[in-house]
Amino acid sequence: MSQMQIDQVLAQIRSFSTHGAGIARPAAPGASPLPGAAGAPDFGQLLKQGIDAVNQSQQTASTVADAYERGVSGVDLARTMLETQKATVEFRALAEVRNRLVSAYQEIMNMPI
Repeated sequence: MSQMQIDQVLAQIRSFSTHGAGIARPAAPGASPLPGAAGAPDFGQLLKQGIDAVNQSQQTASTVADAYERGVSGVDLARTMLETQKATVEFRALAEVRNRLVSAYQEIMNMPI
């Protein structure tokens, strides 16, 4: 993985942590109590961005694997395995988020009114 790719991943992580930190803070006095109204990203948008990122990673891994299988020069086994594992880890993380959301939904639905 090149230094530029590592820097891009770190920038994405910092961006996500900034978004998460902005959501966790209490609202400032006089601020709108509605989520997303103060310019913070909507949860649905963050989830869609995550799904899109996982999809892009899986497509990249598939493209690299196909290129390796065809014997394209410049595509080695290490890069192929790295892209495949990265896509697998991202998909598992997305599945875990989905499982936690479903679990939270079920807990809320089982609460007495």
